[in-house]
Parts: sequence; structure tokens; C-alpha cells
Amino acid sequence: MINISDNRSSHEFLCFAHRGASGHEPENTLLAIEKAISLGAPWIEIDVFSVEDELVVIHDERLEYTTNGSGYVTEKTLAYLRTLDAGKGQRIPLLREVFDLVQHRAGINVELKGAGTNIPAVKLIKDYIRHHGWHYDQVILSSFNHQELARVKHLDPDIRIGALVLGIPRHYAKFAEELQAFSVHAGLAFVNQVFVDDAHRRGLKVFVFTVNFPDDLNRMRAMGVDGVFTNFPELVLSRKF
Repeated sequence: MINISDNRSSHEFLCFAHRGASGHEPENTLLAIEKAISLGAPWIEIDVFSVEDELVVIHDERLEYTTNGSGYVTEKTLAYLRTLDAGKGQRIPLLREVFDLVQHRAGINVELKGAGTNIPAVKLIKDYIRHHGWHYDQVILSSFNHQELARVKHLDPDIRIGALVLGIPRHYAKFAEELQAFSVHAGLAFVNQVFVDDAHRRGLKVFVFTVNFPDDLNRMRAMGVDGVFTNFPELVLSRKF
């Protein structure tokens, strides 16, 4: 497994399998995660909501988009959610099932989607570090909800956080530096050279989502970003940079 180095001068270009290898298998399922690992992805990105103190792995707040269920994820019981088909007969996974499946074969970027995800996420990560041989540099917690990320750092300053952003903030990556983030995760449609350079000057890694075409990948590499999220890990892993 490839860990993210604290050496900011490193030129290692990282591949995050977006919702697992979601270009090949149903997103955010154990099948998609196993596919990503089989393709050689060093990092897996997944999304979580909190339901009955468990973190369930799903991207959208409504079930209709990726399952045969209906309604809002957080308004359903955990028992109901576990009966649903998330594609090809796959269940909606629990975050702990993802950690158990990955078993150190890749790092895990957990995107906090819903309110109240910070406490159970920190609790689970600390448990897997203390009792299952995981390390802080094998996990990133990311979110568009920067209040959730601030709470994560309050609960455990050693957990690495990634601040998600769409658009270019007025003060570029200053917001992520103020959050004590490890990385800033920027949208492909908005990221530019000034933003990347500013983030690097502030000691931040820059990871870009979602990069699924070779020309976009080449453009991001030329811009000097540190890695990308992709539905097709082989797009990144097959290229020599």
C-alpha cells in the first residue's frame, strides 16, 4: 500500500478510486472496492452517512439514485437499509465492513456526507488504529462540511482531513490551511494553476475530483496536482508520469 508522505516535495502522483472502481462496479459497494484493489488502486474513496450510530456507505442522501429503496437515507432504519440492493445484489456496506475488507491493502478516504458523522468516524478510526494495525497516514476524512472537519481535528488532531471545495474561494486555499487540513480536494471544472500553487505554498496536498479522461488527467498532472479521484483507476495506474 502506498502511504501519503509528509514530504511536500514528493512527486508521487496518487490515484483515489472514486466510490471504489465505480466505472466498473456499483458505486460504494464492497464489489467496487475489491475491484479497485484488484486494479492496483493505492487509495479508495467512499462516502458515509450516520444511521443509528453506524456509518453506512452511500453517496446520495436519497436512496433512489443507487438502490432499490426510496426516501432519505437518514430517515430509514439500519435494518431497512441493509435489506436493499445497491447493485448486482450488493448490500449498502457499513464503514467497518470496508475497513475489514481492505485490510491494509489500500488507504481509505472517507467523505463525511451527513451531519453528525464526525464522532462515529473518529471513534471507528481510533479503534482500527489501536486494535487492528491501521495508521493515521492510511486514512483521510474529507467533507464539504467544514464544520464537521473542524470537529474531527478537535476530537483527534492526528487524523488527516481533506477539505472539499467547488469553485475557487476568494482567498484560494487559506480556508483549508485554517482548518489544519492535510489536503484540499478541488473540483476538476474549477481548479487552476494559481489555486494549486497557493495550496502548495501553504503546505497542502491538492487532489482533484473527478478525473475520468486522459486529456483531463494530463492537464492535472501538468498543473502539478498531487493526485486525482477517478472512477477508472486503470486510467491513472497505466500511465507513467
